[in-house]
Amino acid sequence: MSSITFSRLALATLGLGTLAATTAFGPPARRTAPPAQKGVGINLANIDQSVSPCEDFYHYANGNWIKNNPVPAAETRWGAFNELGDRNIAVEKRILVKAAADARTAKPGSNEQKVGDFYAASMDTMAVEAAGLKYLQPRLNRIAGLKNLGEIQQYMADPKSFGTGWYGLGVRQDSKNSSQYVVGMSQGGLGLGDRDYYLKDDGRSKTIRAAYKAYMTSVFQLLGDAPSLAATNADAVLALETKMAQASRGRVELRDPNKNYNKVSVAQAAQDYPNLALPLRLKQAGLGSAQDLIIGQPEFLAAANNLMANTPIADQQQYFRWHLVEGVTSALPKAYGDASFRFQQVLTGAKQQQPRWKRALRATDGALGEAFGQLYVDQAFSPAAKAKAKEMVENLRKAYAERIMATDWMSAETKKEALQKLNAFAVKIGYPDKWKDYSKLNITRESALQNLFATAEWRREDNIKKFGKPIDRTEWGMTPPTVNAYYSPSMNEIVFPAGILQPPFYDPKADDAVNYGGIGAVIGHEMTHGFDDQGRQFDAKGNLRDWWTKEDGSKFTAKADMVGKQYDAFSPLDSVHVNGKLTMGENLADIGGLTIAYQAFQKTAQFKAGQKIDGFTPSQRFFLGFAQIWRANQRPEALRQQIQTDPHSPGMYRTNGPLMNMPEFYEAFGCKDGNKMVRATQDRSRIW
Repeated sequence: MSSITFSRLALATLGLGTLAATTAFGPPARRTAPPAQKGVGINLANIDQSVSPCEDFYHYANGNWIKNNPVPAAETRWGAFNELGDRNIAVEKRILVKAAADARTAKPGSNEQKVGDFYAASMDTMAVEAAGLKYLQPRLNRIAGLKNLGEIQQYMADPKSFGTGWYGLGVRQDSKNSSQYVVGMSQGGLGLGDRDYYLKDDGRSKTIRAAYKAYMTSVFQLLGDAPSLAATNADAVLALETKMAQASRGRVELRDPNKNYNKVSVAQAAQDYPNLALPLRLKQAGLGSAQDLIIGQPEFLAAANNLMANTPIADQQQYFRWHLVEGVTSALPKAYGDASFRFQQVLTGAKQQQPRWKRALRATDGALGEAFGQLYVDQAFSPAAKAKAKEMVENLRKAYAERIMATDWMSAETKKEALQKLNAFAVKIGYPDKWKDYSKLNITRESALQNLFATAEWRREDNIKKFGKPIDRTEWGMTPPTVNAYYSPSMNEIVFPAGILQPPFYDPKADDAVNYGGIGAVIGHEMTHGFDDQGRQFDAKGNLRDWWTKEDGSKFTAKADMVGKQYDAFSPLDSVHVNGKLTMGENLADIGGLTIAYQAFQKTAQFKAGQKIDGFTPSQRFFLGFAQIWRANQRPEALRQQIQTDPHSPGMYRTNGPLMNMPEFYEAFGCKDGNKMVRATQDRSRIW
């Protein structure tokens, strides 16, 4: 979902309430109702009966929870994802505390030793403070010694350099030949992450830029610069990154896979961008045999080529200093982490820094995700859960095939290709069948910072060594404890880590309605990414190839444009609207995923029996199960950041948006024309 490499369900976030009679939709009154069958998986206390489900289903299903669960001080949002994440983290913490205690006696070089020592070093604040800049200073000294463009080129080409910025370079699957790896280059180098933060002149953007400059100034002072020099150096970095931002593509443009695929020979790229010294960079990286490059954004590399030659060496040194330090503040003395958090407070609205152990846990997962993941799945993911998830995937695959065949706007030729792609979906559930090999990664208790550098070098080497080898189809893009899921267009695979296969998404004790509304909609969502506005451009083998007839492609685009306009109209904050083009893929996946999940649910014995549980019909429980996974509160700053940078709509619209296009929902809750949850027939959009 978040890039062309793979699409993720992601932590999406976040009302209106119209008073309405509730007797038709809630549990029957106790004095007249017979004893009700009790269910599991839907929290009845979350439901706000003062809101009509036909006016605002999100707040009907979640209103009481939203009122009673403010965002904790150390969080920027709080919802079902976070609640599940915290339950997973409790398990992970127990594992890490034990691993840290046992690491001294564990076999040297074992996963247990590395996981335990990485976590222990991250938690050892006394050692971090005592080390100060000891392990960072040699790298800072090298940057200080750069005298000319040639030395900068050597520095950037050195595989051991960290935080070199400017642009991205690495090995990835070839989008137009999915059977091989290729070297890719892309825009990058922006400390603020999104180019619009540099370019917009609204008050919010100016505030963020000022906070970013203050953050850089603080770090430069901590490194020993006098206050006036620190401010000057921060200005230099901000000016350089602003020029990079001006040459960068926006997030909507980056969603076009064809526009961001430009194949050139290494010789031609070296001629086009001589100041990037690409032959040297490739040779030093171990990619000297590469003949071609896939360049994502040629105009950015052209700008970088000019900037590298024309930006004063002193300014480039400050840029390298900044990106070196900013990337490792978590392993530096407390003052650096505090400076980082002050900036994050402005960016996200967080009130309190995460406790050290949570930050250390996430760092361990990021560094040694599959070593740590092996320990996690042993305790948190049963073979029965994996088998049930596989069964649901196949049920949804069958339902999807039926939907494709039933479409009245798609030709037989395109349907045939769509079915081939659907049937070719690879499915990964829980954890990898082949775990990553960390044997060459050296982790000790001596230095949390050295462990970060070692991990970065190992990760780079792990990426580079793929070049020239067959595609590794066992590889995962998420770690097992992750509360998320994704679709990879080049692999044509859907992936569900163990972390998300837990309540409320999947509960082995709950009825089918709840599970199909929860994990079923997640599975359908990832399947639909294979047929959203990006995914549909890749074929069954994962190649970027147009397999649609021209007429069918035009019909799809018209239907997708309707969805884009629907979401453009959603406004969670004053003057802040959802970007229907940026969120297009996720919105299509939400609508399609829910539709497919409901189709599959209709085949279950529960749906056919039609028996009420807690006063709700099977269909009502399905939609409640779906809505309750998106419950969340979010800080306004974080919500604004999400709208600007995240391809996912806020959770309220991930709930109401699909349901407003779904007659099955109207029928389940007795909604009529004129209700806010009911779109006029001509305005409804559903592709599958």
